Amino acid sequence: MILKLAVCFIAGIGAGLGTGFAGMSAAAVISPMLITFLGFPAYEAVGIALASDVLASAVSAYTYGKNKNLDVRNGLVMMIMVLSFTLIGSFAASRVPNTTMGSFSVFMTLLLGIKFIVKPVMTTKEAMNEVNGRKRIIQSIISGMIVGFICGFIGAGGGMMMLLILTGVLGYELKTAVGTSVFIMAFTALTGSISHFVIGGMPDLWCLLFCMASTLLWARIAARFANKADAVVLNRATGVVLALLGAAILAVNTFQ
Repeated sequence: MILKLAVCFIAGIGAGLGTGFAGMSAAAVISPMLITFLGFPAYEAVGIALASDVLASAVSAYTYGKNKNLDVRNGLVMMIMVLSFTLIGSFAASRVPNTTMGSFSVFMTLLLGIKFIVKPVMTTKEAMNEVNGRKRIIQSIISGMIVGFICGFIGAGGGMMMLLILTGVLGYELKTAVGTSVFIMAFTALTGSISHFVIGGMPDLWCLLFCMASTLLWARIAARFANKADAVVLNRATGVVLALLGAAILAVNTFQ
């Protein structure tokens, strides 16, 4: 029980900071840690991670919204598509071997961490508002399909891909991208976790509660600071955390 509490608490710290600072899915951290250090089946680990995402993303979205860093209108368009394809991805995930899902989660964590260190997002709100509204809606629909499937399939890719698409494809400045990402994730994570539990059964209750509590606490702390922080600092700090975590889990998997 002590080991379980320690792993879940540490995973919650990383997941909460990632969610609050950069809009990452909690599954980016929680899934690989539960799989690697506690030997959880990947499907159960993703379900716990998505459940931990719900409250953490909701409280982060509320904080970003209060600071006018949330695009509800375009976020709703993407969210509808994401919710639909999350169910499809979740069902597909139940047919995939554990090792495939776990490995994908770890590599996504490492690669995205490197990306934010090397190439931080520096788009301004002025540049973001110049994008054609009709074009953005079409992009949101297509992007939502892709993100939804990924979110339901392995959870870890959902928040990461959403942030990359919002900044790289839709042209959002970082804080608005993070706020919109966590707004969407609150709903996709709820849908994804429910579908995971319905298909795969209820997870370890203590681990679920430990992860949810730790993630919520640190997401709240991170979101409050993130809205006052410099964009470069947010990019690189999150990148370092994710890169180190991904590298550490890869090393454990390699030598265990």
